[in-house]
Amino acid sequence: MRTDPSSGQQPMDATAAQRMRLVAREIFKHTLQQSSIDRAFDHHLGYERGILRVSDDLYDLDSFSKVVIVSIGKAGNTAVESLMNRLGAGVGVSGIVCSPTDPGSQVFGFRYFKGGHPLPNLESLKSAESILRLLESLSDKSLVIYLISGGGSSLVEKPAFESISLEDLVDTYRALVHCGAPIAEINTLRKHLSAVKGGRLAQAAYPAHQVSILISDVPENALDSLASGPTMPDSSTMEQCYEIVERYRLLPEFPPSVREIFQNRLLEETPKKDDPSFVKARWWTVLSNLTAQHAAVEKAAVSGFAIEIDNSVDDKDYRVAADHLLRRVRELRKGVSSVCLISGGEVTVQVKGESGAGGRNQQLALYCAERIAGENITVLSAGTDGIDGNSTAAGAVVDGSTVERARAKGLNIRDALDRFDAYPLFDRLGDTIVTGPTGNNLRDLRILLAY
Repeated sequence: MRTDPSSGQQPMDATAAQRMRLVAREIFKHTLQQSSIDRAFDHHLGYERGILRVSDDLYDLDSFSKVVIVSIGKAGNTAVESLMNRLGAGVGVSGIVCSPTDPGSQVFGFRYFKGGHPLPNLESLKSAESILRLLESLSDKSLVIYLISGGGSSLVEKPAFESISLEDLVDTYRALVHCGAPIAEINTLRKHLSAVKGGRLAQAAYPAHQVSILISDVPENALDSLASGPTMPDSSTMEQCYEIVERYRLLPEFPPSVREIFQNRLLEETPKKDDPSFVKARWWTVLSNLTAQHAAVEKAAVSGFAIEIDNSVDDKDYRVAADHLLRRVRELRKGVSSVCLISGGEVTVQVKGESGAGGRNQQLALYCAERIAGENITVLSAGTDGIDGNSTAAGAVVDGSTVERARAKGLNIRDALDRFDAYPLFDRLGDTIVTGPTGNNLRDLRILLAY
C-alpha cells in the first residue's frame, strides 16, 4: 500500500483502521443524540401558567383568540410532538404538519401531509393549499407558531404561476437539484417561482402575530434559505434568478412553462424586510449545524484527539472540498499523535446523465477513499437527517483499507464514482452509515481522523 510521503505517517495499520472506523461512527452517533429537538426545546422553550417562552420572547396564549401551529420540514413530526408535549393536551391549539415521513402518532387537532422530497408530490401541493387557507383565516388577535426545518422547500409547494403543472414542478426541481448550484442559489429560484416561499406565508398570515422556530440546515448567515424562507423577508431578488439561470445554463433543462417565465421575465418580487407582514413577526434558531459540530467536538475530545473545525468547504464541489480537508488533516497530523478534523455544511455534486444510488456524502467519501489508500486516515461523511440522496443510508465511512477491501470483493471504485453509484459499493463493504430518518435536519457533518 502506498503512503503519502508528505503525511509523515507509517504504513496503514489494518487493526487500527478498523478501530478508527468505529470511533468515527461513535462520534457521529453521539452528535445525533446531543443535537436532538427535545434537548434544544428544553433549552429554548418553556411553558408555564399560559405563558409560552420562545428564547427571549414571551407569549400569553390566553390573550389570543386563536393559536395555530404550522410545522413543515424533515423535522415536522418530531418538532410538533415535542412542542405539544410541553404545552399539554389542555391547550387549545390546532394546525398542520407536513414532513416526508409518516408520524409515529398524530396529535389531536392537526392535519398531516406526507410531502415529497427532494421532489414535490401531490401532497406537497395539498399541504400548501391547506396552510394558505388556514393562515388567510387569521386576524390581528391570532398567533401562528411556525416550526420550520430543512426539506420544506419541496414538502410544501404551490407554484406562483397557474401554467406550472405538478409534472413541470417536478422537472424544474430535478433540474435545480442536479445543476450543481449551492442550496442558497437553488432556493433563490424556488422562492420566486412559489406562492408560499420567500416570505409569502407571512404575507398570507398578516395581520396575525407570528413566531418562527427554526431548526436550521442552512448557513448561519442565510437563514432565509431555510425551507426557502416561507416566513422571512427575502434577501434575494428577481435579477439574481435570471443571472443564476444563465450561469448554470438551466433554460434548456426547464419545462416549457417555466422556460417561458424566464424568457419573458415574468417573475414578481418577493416581500422584503420593509413589508408590513413582518412587523409582528419574530424568528428564533434553536438548532443548527453548529450544534452538531459542538457535539462532535465534545465526543472527539473525550476520545483523546486534538481537534480543529474547518467550515471553509461549505457549498464547494465535493472534490475540491475533499482535497482541501485531506490536505488540512495531513498538516495537522504532523504536530500531534492523533487529530480529528470536523467540517460542517454541505458540498455540491453536479450529476451528469443518469445517476445510480447514493448522495453527496457517499460520493465525497468514495472520492476520499482513493486518495487515502494505505494511510492512517479515516473519513466519515453523513447527513444529520439520516438520508443521503436517493439511498437508504445517511452517508459512509472510509479509510486507508477501503480501496484494497473493495478490490478484494471485485468492486470498482472509479466506476462507482463516475456513475454516481456509491451506495451499492459501500453496502457490500458494510461501510454505510444507516440511521433511518432521524426526524431532524442540521446539514451534513464530515469527521476526519488521522493517527
